[in-house]
Amino acid sequence: MKKLVLATVMAVASISLVSAPTLRAQGAGTVSIQNPAEFNAYQQASTQTDPTARASSEESFLTTYPQSVVKNSVLDDLIVTYQKLGDLDKTAGAATRLLQVDPNNMHALYVAAYVKRSQCLNSGDAQACTDAGALGAKGLKATKPADTPDAEWQKITGAAYPIFHSAIAASDVNQKNVKDGIAEYKTELNLFSLPATQSGTGLVDTLKLAEAYALAGDTRDPVQAVWFYARAWNFAPPAYKAQIEPKMEYWYKRFHGGLDGLDAVKTAAAATLFKPDSVTIAPAPTPDKLAHDALVGGDPMKLNLEDKEFILANGSKEDSDKLWSLLKDQPTPVPGIVIEATASVIKVAVTQDAKDSKVADFIVNLTKPLEDKDIPAAGFEYKLMSDGGPELDGTYDTFTLVPATATTAATAQIVLREGFVQEQKKAAPVHHKPAAAHHAAH
Repeated sequence: MKKLVLATVMAVASISLVSAPTLRAQGAGTVSIQNPAEFNAYQQASTQTDPTARASSEESFLTTYPQSVVKNSVLDDLIVTYQKLGDLDKTAGAATRLLQVDPNNMHALYVAAYVKRSQCLNSGDAQACTDAGALGAKGLKATKPADTPDAEWQKITGAAYPIFHSAIAASDVNQKNVKDGIAEYKTELNLFSLPATQSGTGLVDTLKLAEAYALAGDTRDPVQAVWFYARAWNFAPPAYKAQIEPKMEYWYKRFHGGLDGLDAVKTAAAATLFKPDSVTIAPAPTPDKLAHDALVGGDPMKLNLEDKEFILANGSKEDSDKLWSLLKDQPTPVPGIVIEATASVIKVAVTQDAKDSKVADFIVNLTKPLEDKDIPAAGFEYKLMSDGGPELDGTYDTFTLVPATATTAATAQIVLREGFVQEQKKAAPVHHKPAAAHHAAH
């Protein structure tokens, strides 16, 4: 199951600022340029139709006339021009420069918050997340310019406020303030019409809300996580349904003990954004009962790694010992996300809990050290060969129980020996022999 960040998976990556609401500077009024040379330079810049030429001309104008009476207007237009060019860094830079001379400019606040939020969600960069939160908070406090009609201001804030709340939520979650992040996402989503939550930012942040509910800690709520995963799954493009579904099923099965009833939840989630009280999910039996049922429900060797680890960590001593007697000294593939790696040891997160917490639950000691160029970076994903590889393999050696805490479930850290990596082999070229010549009899 891949780590899913619809920021990178579906949008913020695919929601372009070019298509975002155009929030232009308010209260610009009519200005008069007295210097003929300055006026001509302004006219030359503002009449360019090619975005690249327009941006170059506007930058040249601002360099030549840094105190121009139309500086704010040019910077505002420059934001839009860089948006059209798809250059997020320069778009944010122009917005930042406009905020330096017009601190409450709603267009600049919106664009800067949007870009910083995107960077926060895509990269997790702490500074980008901090900046996003600060810009979102400032945007919510911005006051209406005196010459902006109430109806226009309502239109502007209607487009901007959801992004401001989203930026604050992304910052809160990044800083482990998940409770406040959840509150901000809910406030944001309440600002959208129901259809607007089925695509774009509304859909992205529905998924982000699901992920926030799934995070470890006292805010974890598997039922709410399942609900918002189901809501996002209903409206996600087909390419992303396959990435959302494993998480939805993981948390449903984790809470309920099986997948029975999930289809009804998915159907209900398609109709409304927030879970009504009438939709309930029955809790699963105790962990040791779940472990026992999984162990005796079929061939234990055919269980996936997540279930095997769950039995080792949560089963009775009898069940845990029984499973380990079957696993010990047996080879196994280890699909998962690399947490840390050296030439001789690769530490991998296999279960969804481990991936979310960025903790290695499988440690593979390699038989032959890797060359430096082959050492995987943190975040690299090993797959099964049947899924395209490369595949990490090892032999069960030992395991250590990690007891449950007030905020985390019991887990098992499993150590494997004789590890190696299988690369996907390219198909050998097919060489066709020339057809035998047929000679006529003489």
